[in-house]
This record gives sequence, structure tokens and C-alpha cells, in this order.
Amino acid sequence: MRSESIALHALDIPVAIRMAEEAVGSYQVLSTDLGISTSTAHAAVWRLEQAGLVRPGSKSVNWLALREFLAHGLRYAFPARPGASVRGVPTAHSGPPLAGHILAEDAFVWRKADGSATGQEIAPLFPRAVDLPERRPSLYQLLTLADALRVGRARERDRALAELDRRLGYGAPAA
Repeated sequence: MRSESIALHALDIPVAIRMAEEAVGSYQVLSTDLGISTSTAHAAVWRLEQAGLVRPGSKSVNWLALREFLAHGLRYAFPARPGASVRGVPTAHSGPPLAGHILAEDAFVWRKADGSATGQEIAPLFPRAVDLPERRPSLYQLLTLADALRVGRARERDRALAELDRRLGYGAPAA
């Protein structure tokens, strides 16, 4: 039997972060929270299992592997390439929770016509991310931290990783 290589999709990262945020009992929960189909959620979890970021058959995040990937692999696997100045949803160090802590001349946004900010466009990890501020604000904030890891300088990345650790309970005793 031939072994095939499994490639993560950008959407898999928000799925993993959502699963790390809080236990997920069903694919329907992931579907609703992210605005994706249940079959898409199922496929994402399967790829995350194959990559070792989720424990097989459990919908339980492998914390150490996910943190290592976010800290060291995310910006290489899914780089953010800043584009033109557009109206959109603030992200990276321009969005919550980093906006109040990092002062920078450059602002980053996910394009959205009725967005609250103007800045350089970066592509979100999945198209429906622009709806997260209303759909699931806590996940929106976690993805802005992930974007800071994708596009930020060393200080933004360090601050984002520390905040992800705090919010996702990295290093906390297992439940």
C-alpha cells in the first residue's frame, strides 16, 4: 500500500484554533461557529488528525504540536502578503487584542466593504473569517493573533504567541 502525503488547508488552522479554544462535541458546532459545512468541518478535522495536530478519533487538540506549528510554521505554510489599502475588518496587530498594546504605522485588514477600518489587505485563513466579529468574537480575536504570527515582526509575533498561550491555556494542567 502506498502512503499519500496529506497537506493542511488554510481553513484547518481556524478549525484547530476553535477546537483549542473550547471542547467541541460535534462537527455541527464547528460548522455553525465558522460558517462552514459539516462535511468541510469533518474534512478539516481529518487533515488535522493526519498532521498530528488533533488526536485521532477524539476531536482533542494536541496542544504541544499546535503551539509549535503556530509559533514556527504558520507564517511559512500560510504566509500573509500585504496588499493595497482597503476598507475591512482589523486583524493582526491592528485588531483586538493587540491593537491596544502595539502602536504601529501599518494597519492590516481583511477586505470587507462595510468594515470598520482601513489598512493593507491580507487574505484571511478562510473567506468567512470576516463574519467572525459578529458570529464568534472570541474566535475572531484568536485569528487576529494568528495573523500577527503570519505577518508580524518579532515583537508582534512574541506578543501574539504569549496572548495565544494565555487564552488557549497552553501550559495549564490538563482537564
